[in-house]
Amino acid sequence: MGKGGGCVPSKKRLPLVSSGNPPQTAREAPLPTEDRSPTTDATVSVEDTASLPLHKLKIFIVFYSMYGHVEKLARRMKKGVDGIEGVEGVLFRVPETLPDEVLVQMKVTPKDVDVPVISAAELVMADGVLFGFPTRYGCMAAQMKAFFDSTEQLWKEQKLAGKPAGFFVSTGTQGGGQETTAWTAITQLAHHGMLFVPIGYTFGAGMFRTDSIRGGSPYGAGVFAGDGTREPSGTELALAEHQGKYMATFVKKLAQA
Repeated sequence: MGKGGGCVPSKKRLPLVSSGNPPQTAREAPLPTEDRSPTTDATVSVEDTASLPLHKLKIFIVFYSMYGHVEKLARRMKKGVDGIEGVEGVLFRVPETLPDEVLVQMKVTPKDVDVPVISAAELVMADGVLFGFPTRYGCMAAQMKAFFDSTEQLWKEQKLAGKPAGFFVSTGTQGGGQETTAWTAITQLAHHGMLFVPIGYTFGAGMFRTDSIRGGSPYGAGVFAGDGTREPSGTELALAEHQGKYMATFVKKLAQA
């Protein structure tokens, strides 16, 4: 799986998506002249480069899900990513840290074997990453923190610097950390020099609905799990799909800059 950053530059600006009208985007600064590297192959013409095959940009959706709530958001998020031309969402799990006998006692939902477990080194192949995890006392679950801790070599070499990333979460209650779980996770991105991409209020009217319980915040999509039996609502799933589209559009714009 190679890095899919081979999009042909375009002067056409792509608006970031929203549930209604697309939000206005910040002015993009021009690339410094010294950063524009001239081609070293004099035999490659403009016509030749235009005919080169384009590879899809890859957005890794890396998650930990104990009872399936985060996974449901992740799968809907992939649908949103895949809905943007030239971008593909790839699902990954982080390694489990609890022993099997403990998972059995906790009645944890069996994991789908079709979703591979990711290693830290594989993150460099992503053009953008969406990290999903449940909360533990207002912060990310230990399994996701252990995965971030395993990225030390990437941090030393700053291999993830400049890579866009976002979060989506699951909490048991409305005051359980829908915002703080994502907010406290930003420190992981900051040390890697990654770009945090929140969704803000680009979901439009859906962000202001009060007629039903809804997880999610300006930081990213979210779901309320309750005692573990509550399923994600239609609005929560729609917000997850929106975040996938939003991130895919952002990554595509960045690749074409």
